[in-house]
Amino acid sequence: MITDEADESLTKWECLRKKVQIKLRKADMEIKLFRINQLSDAEKEKLMQRSMQDVASIYDYVREIIYDVRDRKDKSLVESLKEIKKGISEEELLVSEEEIKQAYEKVDKKLVDYLRIASENIKKFHSGQLEKELWAIKVSEGIIAGRLARPIEKAGCYVPGGIASYPSSVLMCTIPAKVAGVKEVFIATPPQKGMNINPLVLVAADLVGINRIFKIGGPWAIAAFAVGTNVIPKVDKIVGPGNKYVTAAKMIVYSLGMVDIDMPAGPSEALIIADESANPEWLAVDFLSQIEHDPDSSAILISTSEKIAQEVAQIISAKYEQLPRKEIYESSLSKYSYILIAKDIEEAVEFANEYAPEHLQIVTKEPFLVLQKIKHAGSIFLGAYAPVPVGDYASGTNHVLPTGKGAKMFSGLSVDDFIKKPTFQYITKDGLENLKDVVVGLAKEEGLPMHAEAVKVRFDGCDCIKKA
Repeated sequence: MITDEADESLTKWECLRKKVQIKLRKADMEIKLFRINQLSDAEKEKLMQRSMQDVASIYDYVREIIYDVRDRKDKSLVESLKEIKKGISEEELLVSEEEIKQAYEKVDKKLVDYLRIASENIKKFHSGQLEKELWAIKVSEGIIAGRLARPIEKAGCYVPGGIASYPSSVLMCTIPAKVAGVKEVFIATPPQKGMNINPLVLVAADLVGINRIFKIGGPWAIAAFAVGTNVIPKVDKIVGPGNKYVTAAKMIVYSLGMVDIDMPAGPSEALIIADESANPEWLAVDFLSQIEHDPDSSAILISTSEKIAQEVAQIISAKYEQLPRKEIYESSLSKYSYILIAKDIEEAVEFANEYAPEHLQIVTKEPFLVLQKIKHAGSIFLGAYAPVPVGDYASGTNHVLPTGKGAKMFSGLSVDDFIKKPTFQYITKDGLENLKDVVVGLAKEEGLPMHAEAVKVRFDGCDCIKKA
């Protein structure tokens, strides 16, 4: 609630907030309008945790699914699809060559061209991330140390497909793996009725050169990649976005030591920092664009302009009745989506850094000055002409990004996610002799006599053998 006795605009803002809420309540939905410094601790904590609260609540349920797939393999997968089609065989979990061929016949050639253009940009951006296969330095006299870059062998890419299908996620998940040199790249995606996959998803996978595509979704897909079944291979790493069930499954299989994952990449979220120079209609559309993915998605607008905040709120309320997929908007707008007013850019940036958004838009007069103050964000979009959907599809950066404050710890998906970096060292006799006392002294202090002997034996013989 906006309250500030020293603010002469109190009445105006209180009336605005009530007006917006009344309009939206007619559709059983409410957009929240607050000043940042007047958010209650509970409201602020809710915003900071957002979808991760929902992920934590389903851990037990998802864990049982993972154990069931581990124990019963493909039988568990087939049973999870019984509402899609009756009497499914294990062989139907794998997309056939004929299905891919037919997909090209069903897809508009212009869309195939669009996928190619997007693919080229994504490949170009990610190719720039490749490091040298080997680098080495002289640490000291007689010691050369370095690091190798080697790709993992098998990657499993999860492509969402429940509420909508995402051929763009095919490109985002698999192209970095291909650029990194991963030998085998697989896709799992939820089938639609009749065990069909969106043809554009199949075309996108074929364009990239995916080894195999599997018709399975949710925690079952994650578990199958983690443990391996008769049909689906066990992989070294699972990547890709998904809903709260997919996110929970990824975190569980990682915690159990079954497989590596990229990051928690759950329901979409966006935070927009805007000043008085921003276009309110563009902001309203940008706000709405990021909460149409999933009922647990979230959007935050922080404006230093009360006028802009007011206009955006009014535009959203006016557009609501015309929105498609209203049940998704109703949930995402009412749960974790807010319009906030900051006293200045510094307060907006402070909140944004604490929030650590998946997507961050900076729509200000000097976006690059604001950029220098940002500490935590998955992907950052600068200026009025950089809406998040451009990054979702075709600008080249990756749209598989950390959510739920994960940007404080993780980066977006990149070539690095598919590369291991073992170190090496070459040491001469003189180099080892220079470090002899250091290693022996520290090893003895830690109570590890054989560590010390491994160095001493190369100069003095082995005391332990003589004593034995």
